[in-house]
Amino acid sequence: MKKSLLLKPYAHYLRRRIRYRAGLAVELQEEIRKDLVRTARDTAFGQDHHFAEIRTYADFKRRVPVGDYEAFRTYFDRIKSGESDVCWPGKPRYLAKTSGTTSGVKYIPLTRESLPNHFGSARNALFNYVAETGHARWLDGKMIFLSGSPEMEATNGIPTGRLSGIVNHEVPAWLRTNQLPSYPTNCIEDWETKLEAIVDETIHADMRLISGIPPWVQMYYERLLARSGKRTIRELFPNLEMFVYGGVNFEPYRQSLERLVGARIPSVETYPASEGFIAYQDSQTEPGLLLNTASGIFFEFIPAEEVFSDAPTRLSLGEVETGRNYAIILSTTAGLWGYNIGDTVEFVSTDPYRIRVTGRIKHYISAFGEHVIGKEVETALRQTAQVFGASVTEFTVAPQVNPASGLPYHEWFVEFATPPRDPEAFAAALDRAMVGENLYYRDLIEGKILRPLVLRELPAGAFREYMKRQGKLGGQNKVPRLSNDRQLVDQL
Repeated sequence: MKKSLLLKPYAHYLRRRIRYRAGLAVELQEEIRKDLVRTARDTAFGQDHHFAEIRTYADFKRRVPVGDYEAFRTYFDRIKSGESDVCWPGKPRYLAKTSGTTSGVKYIPLTRESLPNHFGSARNALFNYVAETGHARWLDGKMIFLSGSPEMEATNGIPTGRLSGIVNHEVPAWLRTNQLPSYPTNCIEDWETKLEAIVDETIHADMRLISGIPPWVQMYYERLLARSGKRTIRELFPNLEMFVYGGVNFEPYRQSLERLVGARIPSVETYPASEGFIAYQDSQTEPGLLLNTASGIFFEFIPAEEVFSDAPTRLSLGEVETGRNYAIILSTTAGLWGYNIGDTVEFVSTDPYRIRVTGRIKHYISAFGEHVIGKEVETALRQTAQVFGASVTEFTVAPQVNPASGLPYHEWFVEFATPPRDPEAFAAALDRAMVGENLYYRDLIEGKILRPLVLRELPAGAFREYMKRQGKLGGQNKVPRLSNDRQLVDQL
């Protein structure tokens, strides 16, 4: 019997359980907080922060500080050195290696208790889609997950690698027969070489599900079409049924990807991070991603404008409001405590709790006090491109504080797949859209503190060449949408 028929009843069971738990989100969060504290009370972190005295959320906030990787580096270094019972009982199952802007390479623990959060949540996202739509034929064909190398290195006896590579070691046996590329191909480090090998293995396969970060999926599609001579991916893969993505906002890439596919392919958005699988799309009709409130993560939220204050307001799930920008804070079964992952989100719904990612705390422009965030530039560019019939491959924005002449401005570096016929009119419309998105930016424009934005059209492949020079081509790497300095754009 086909897998799609066998697994449909299980998919419907999971969807019912997901919806039931979503209705108990606040109560489940309180139980998770208590379980986390109780389990870790005898660890080094638990003893240092007097977990035995924590009874209420108010106690938790007093005892557990908020910080990023650098703030907790001493504990992470002890874990990395092979010490047991540091932030969670025992030693981690894996260390997920990821890069940080200020901390260099970061080593995030994955424990036996935290692994179900990562892999169970991915399963829930896919099976929920099956139960909602009835579309399950992707289970009967081939699937590809564009990811980093699964090769592990040992850090004092702990297997260590990229999260996307670790995932390959935990794929269930029933799914392995469907999975591409092969293990040897997945282990190729050089992205260009790896991409050619992936094309070799998949060009004649019955591909039904494709997963990856949109810019690298776009590159994969372009190579497939160039090699096959087909006009669209749909011609090459007529049974392609599903696109799974995460890590970046899909909307700036949607038009280009759908042009390459030749159709609008149903998609499921996920929000995974090395620190935890935070949310996933649970509805094809409602906006936002369902917050993963029943999977070993206790969430807190800090109003974005208070992130850098000495005593920020810390809110539990039941205290959040829709439409406000929050920094997201995690305490998890991997032994992360009050951990600021650097992302900002806003709630689009509190029944159930659904979020959208609005940007990175460190990726913003506030050279003049405007505090422009990723959501605002992405929305403005998408709306303007739709009006002008343009499509965008990639972009980034930075301030020009000291121009050779005239007032300072925001400088937009855009690589178009389909450029606008009138770039000057496009830039003017884009500036009007930004005025509508950000009140502080509007005040600076109207007050003649800033002049309207300047658009720089980049040649095809400019961002890929930049990422290649940085050693960040492919995998889970992303181009920052915003910078508060000119380090990135000067290299562009």
